[in-house]
This record gives sequence, structure tokens and C-alpha cells, in this order.
Amino acid sequence: MGATARRDPRDRYHRTMSDSQIEMHYTPPSSDTIQTKPFPIRGERANFVNKPHVIAMVGLPARGKTYISKKLCRYLNWIGISTKVFNLGEYRRHATSAYKCHEFFRPDNVKAMAIRTQCAMDALKDVCQWLESGDGKVAVFDATNSTTDRRQMIHDIVVKKMGFKLFFVESVCNDPEIVEQNIMEVKVSSPDYETMDKEEVLADFMLRIEHYRERYQPLDEDREASLSFMKIYNTGEKVLVHKHEGHIQSRIVYYLMNIHIVPRTIYLTRHGESAMNLDGRIGGDSDLSERGRAYANELAEYIAQQDIHGLRVWTSWLKRSIQTAKDVNVPQERWKALNEIDAGICEEMTYSQIAEKYPADFAARDQNKFSYRYPRGESYEDLVARLEPVIMELERQGNVLVVSHQAVLRCLLAYFLDKNADELPYLQVPLHTIIKLTPVAYGCKVEHIRLPIDAVDTHRPKPKVPGYLEERYRTRPGNLQT
Repeated sequence: MGATARRDPRDRYHRTMSDSQIEMHYTPPSSDTIQTKPFPIRGERANFVNKPHVIAMVGLPARGKTYISKKLCRYLNWIGISTKVFNLGEYRRHATSAYKCHEFFRPDNVKAMAIRTQCAMDALKDVCQWLESGDGKVAVFDATNSTTDRRQMIHDIVVKKMGFKLFFVESVCNDPEIVEQNIMEVKVSSPDYETMDKEEVLADFMLRIEHYRERYQPLDEDREASLSFMKIYNTGEKVLVHKHEGHIQSRIVYYLMNIHIVPRTIYLTRHGESAMNLDGRIGGDSDLSERGRAYANELAEYIAQQDIHGLRVWTSWLKRSIQTAKDVNVPQERWKALNEIDAGICEEMTYSQIAEKYPADFAARDQNKFSYRYPRGESYEDLVARLEPVIMELERQGNVLVVSHQAVLRCLLAYFLDKNADELPYLQVPLHTIIKLTPVAYGCKVEHIRLPIDAVDTHRPKPKVPGYLEERYRTRPGNLQT
């Protein structure tokens, strides 16, 4: 088992402050005291969306358009760009219950075509109103948009009329096994097919695809040279990008180039209980407690029993994380990006000490825990920025076990479970528990596996009164969250 350090230019800096350094909070700034974070802070990142964007999907049915739409929406919201999916199928089902079978999608079904066109117009109207209101920055229009005429209509409304940015994403799939798998995993549960069995659904949907194929016109670099778009072939086998414009579209391209649909499992666990957990102190770089070492043994045994194909282990650079994974006999990598949130001047303090010494900061963090930044430290918002390369690599990988820290795993869980900024800092990530994430059609299946080693409870729920410290944190060590 060899551990290799993953070099990340944004992760050159980590420091645990001593008591003397804490006192320096009130001295003039110097190279030792000034905040010098090497990774980007969200408020300072090029995340500002100066012009609303519409991302319009393109492609035949059962090509993963909704899968891409939902994943893209989840990612953009996680990095702080307000995004929403507008699914045309939902508009059509709301407008009419006329769907009985594939005949509804015949190109010569004039009545049905009028309904579908009106639904598209209604959806685009809602897209534009939502973006124009300022509530959102990116709208994903999830529809087939499979003809040049439809795409021209979208361009006329979105770009010429509203002045928004427009980017098409086409999913092309010629593998019949992938198409059939998409139908059986997703379409059988569609409201369109409540009364049909699986074989009937498959037969009907294949005919629906053929109706679309009669008029399908893929995006073309020559015929639609003025459009910005990307084409994804066979779920990432090949990608073509044409005239993408600006920061947001660049990030979308990079993200979509990294996702895949190969079955895999992601295991998340905190380090074993540490000496500082027992003392109720946050941060630091302490060793495992006796029970923490017992958890490390149990974890190694559990992973060995699972016999997980191609498993890799990622840990932070902190001792308690490395010690927890040391006996897991698979290839390991150390990510400094996985280090715990930096509590700045509050490192190695208890909540009681922080509330007494920095009462204004303690109350401010309770009021907005996601955005609050420890003096000379980090916020959860900063942590999300730091973890973006980790998410990208997790999307590229197969089976991975991540051994990290409470705040870090909250951020990762929020991405996979689509949790918002208010929920993220309060997600429960108990010690001595493995969180097993299995990606499914449009989300993740979650399983909590508690290994039989006791540990302190470090979860502090959101207080009803900001700045109020519950009695158990005043009198008992080890009941503390970072």
C-alpha cells in the first residue's frame, strides 16, 4: 500500500494556531497574521453571472438529457449559482392527460403537435420570467429541442428578445444497450406509463423514439454555425464543443466532460474519534483516541470484507485521518483539500471558550453558519470552493473511500444529496459511521453503516437563539461540532 501526495497549488497552506498566535489577533497585520488563503474565496471567485444563461438540452428521448440536466443543476447550485430545471414533459403532462400511447408523438398528429408547441412556449416564458426576476442565474430547459426550427425559436426568444446567453447541450447515444437501460431505469416510473408493465413500456417508448427520429436534426457546426453548443457522445465517450462563450459555459463544459454513468459506490467516513474530540476542541491536528484506533481497525476489517473492486482511499493530510485509514490495504492518496475547515483564531478551542472570548463571532456564526468566516480562517462557503476539484475527481472515479472531517463531509454530502446552503452546515455526519452513496437514476441512494465502536457526539443542531450555548456544551467535553 503506497500513499502518494496529490499536489494542488491551491493547497499549500495549513497552520494550527497556538495560544500566543491567538493573542496576535489584536496586533497590527503582518505576514504572520494577515489572511493569506491560497485557494479562491467564493465571494472573490469569478462566479458572478453578469448575464443570465439558458442551457437548452437537445437529443432523442432516453439519451440522458434529464440526467444531465439534474446533475448540472445540482453542481451549479452547489457552487453558488442559482439554477433551476424546466422539464417540458412536466408541462405537457400538466396541460393534458391525452397521452395514451406513442401515437401522441407522431409528427402528423396535428392536435398533439399544437399542444406540445404551446407547452414549449409556456415553459420558455417561465424560464425567461424566472431569470428576469433576478431569482435565478441559469435555467436548464430540459426538452428534446430536436429540430433546427425549434432551436431557432429558442434563440429568437432567449437571445434576440431577452438578451440572455444561450448554450445547447446535445446528448447523442447510438448504443442500444444504454438506451434500453435508460428506458427501464427511468421511463417505467413515468406518469405516462402508470398502467403498463415493463415490456409494454419498452415497446411503446421505442416507438415514441422512432417518431422523434423522423424529424430529428442533430446540431450541426455548418448549418447552425452561430450557436454555442456541446455534443456528448455515448455518455462521455467523445465530446465536441463549438463556440462556447465565457466563464459559466466553460465551467459547464468542464463539468460535463467529467461525469460518467459507470456503476460505482462512494464511501464517506470521518476519522476515528480523536483526543481533541474527547476534550471538545475544534480543529487542530491531534492523534486518535483509544476508541478512534479501535474504529480504524474495524474500518479496515469492514472494507476488506466488502472486497470492493478497484477501491481507492483518499484522506486529508491531518494525522487523525491518515491514522484512521492506515490499515486499509488499498492504494491511498492524500489530499490537502480534504483538511478540516480552518477555524482561524478559534483553532483548538472549545465552544464554551469561543462563546466567552469572542461572543460576537459566536453569535454571528449561529446566524449564518454557511457564510460566516472564522477570523483568519474559513467559512463553509470557502470550503465548497476548496472542495470543487475533489468533486470533479469523484465524478471521474470509480469506487472511492474518503476519510476526512465533519465540515468537509457535510460539503460533499450536500453536493451528492442536493442540499442547500442553509441545510449544509447542519447535516449529521457522526463519528464511527460509514456513509455509503450509490448513484441512481436522478440522485443517490444513501446508507449509514454504524460500526460497533462508541464515540462522542459532536453534532450541535442549529440553535433557536443565535449565540446561545446549550448547557451540555458548557459542562461536558466532546459534544462539539466544527
